[in-house]
Amino acid sequence: MSTRADTPDQSRPPRRRRWRTVAALGSLTALAAGAFATNGGPFASSASSHREAPLIAGDPRADNTDLYAFNSPDDPSTVTIVANWIPFEEPNGGPNFYDWADASTNTSYTIKIDNDGDAVPDLTYTWVFTTHRRDPNQFLYNTGPITSLTDPDLNVYQTYTLTVTDGSNNTTTLLQDQQAAPSIVGPASTPDYGVLRSQATYALPGGGKTYAGQADDPFFADLRVFDLLYGGNLSEAGQDTLAGYNVNTIVLQVPKNVLALNGNATTNPAIGIWSTTDRNGTQVSRLGNPLVNEVVVPLALKDAFNGLDPVDDASIQAVVDKVNDPILPHVIQQVYGIPAPATPRTDLFEIFLTGIAADNGANGPIHANLNSQLVNADVSAGSFRPSEMLRLNMAVPVAAAPSRLGVVAGDLQGFPNGRRLNDDVTAHNGKRDLDEFWHGIVSRLKIWHFSRICRQ
Repeated sequence: MSTRADTPDQSRPPRRRRWRTVAALGSLTALAAGAFATNGGPFASSASSHREAPLIAGDPRADNTDLYAFNSPDDPSTVTIVANWIPFEEPNGGPNFYDWADASTNTSYTIKIDNDGDAVPDLTYTWVFTTHRRDPNQFLYNTGPITSLTDPDLNVYQTYTLTVTDGSNNTTTLLQDQQAAPSIVGPASTPDYGVLRSQATYALPGGGKTYAGQADDPFFADLRVFDLLYGGNLSEAGQDTLAGYNVNTIVLQVPKNVLALNGNATTNPAIGIWSTTDRNGTQVSRLGNPLVNEVVVPLALKDAFNGLDPVDDASIQAVVDKVNDPILPHVIQQVYGIPAPATPRTDLFEIFLTGIAADNGANGPIHANLNSQLVNADVSAGSFRPSEMLRLNMAVPVAAAPSRLGVVAGDLQGFPNGRRLNDDVTAHNGKRDLDEFWHGIVSRLKIWHFSRICRQ
């Protein structure tokens, strides 16, 4: 995966430019955060899973924005999972910045893993945050430059507890009262965020690491597309509407054998991942693949989808219908006169709801083994249940020359086999839409007919 440049973004006026931190492949924290925006960007209303449903748009601390999962370039024995929350964080957002929802609101943040394909989590990692104020009579977030997590000038800070719950509902505490990195206040208050980020990265029992803090939003899209697909004018080039905005990030790097079914990532390399926000024991936000709730789920079902567990996806016929016959191709046909592909879209059914596997039967037009849990040797087809989640084959080697187009460009380590920070899930330059992207995946895989890569 490529890195971001440690130089100012000069594509915007100096007052609005952002500075980036190098995302070195050898550092979890750089992979975790990639880059940081220290000045703002223009307002935007929707992207990826930012503000994707009416209720969650009014609850930003609970709003999942993106989910990423990939084999770690810095440690190929591990998988790195990045889950983001709180969209469109303007760095100049004081005096109250971007804290995680506090434990007093009964809010928890989770990353869930299904390794046997039954759409029920086999591992649930849960973060619960607590807010601390050194001087509650002070109105400032910080009273001087923040040079370390323990700096007394940091007036408001948060700690968290991290637990993992297995499929038998046994819960283990992995970390307790560890401090999250604070929000970026500005160059005077947070002169070296890299120090804070490094201090907020903790080793996990049994191997792996985790980080919670702020990061530049790595998702890129031109939201002018929602203006009736550029008003029917294909001459425009795409712009990064999200440039200059931050998100709150949780990063989890875990050994593959911890995530794999029966602890064996060689015979059982495929996993499904999704993230959620829970409040008072109720799921209020959910994210697996990008853009599902935005461009597949209709308005009437968006809030309900955020509360739905993957195990129930296949039973909601209205959602399945929109996967098999999505709205977007019809909009493209109406605006540009490009005929919508024939339905039912069994290719999209496979990408969204089953993962790509030769054993998918009638719903598997892409006859290849890639990232469905059905490629796992110990998974029974009878227990497999279609469900929406981001799926990753942990056996696919890290790409020596990664392509931002992932599988479409022949890079099997990229989307939709997991998702890396620089994967272009929309391939959007004003001349190509999301539906074309998925259609390209189908064409590419039908040509390859590659064998069971996970069992070689």
